[in-house]
Amino acid sequence: MSEAEDQEPYRGGGRVLALTARNQNQRFIPPISFDKRELNQILNVYGRKVADGEWRDYAIDQLKEKAVFSVFRRASEVPIYQIVKQPKLARRQGAYSLVTATGQILKRGHDLANVLRVIDRPLRLVVA
Repeated sequence: MSEAEDQEPYRGGGRVLALTARNQNQRFIPPISFDKRELNQILNVYGRKVADGEWRDYAIDQLKEKAVFSVFRRASEVPIYQIVKQPKLARRQGAYSLVTATGQILKRGHDLANVLRVIDRPLRLVVA
């Protein structure tokens, strides 16, 4: 086999077969994500705020160590709030936290509903 054939990928039947080496000791760790129940709670609050005209856009990030649901007033701005899920902190402060645009943590907890209660105040009856 010549040196040029050694560096060329195998071309069989018009397809290029690229072989990659993978470390067998390294296992695949899926990114952290929100489950269906958590997304339902978050999107209920988001829907009410969109109906009120306060929020307009959102983004979901799934990272190795945390999942982030970011809420925007406008799509071109920084997020107003970030709802963060970090399972690594579940035994300490709680897996869920609510972070403002400045990085201030408004609430941490083990229950997502209690964390979301900070930004989704219940309606009150006002007597005039």
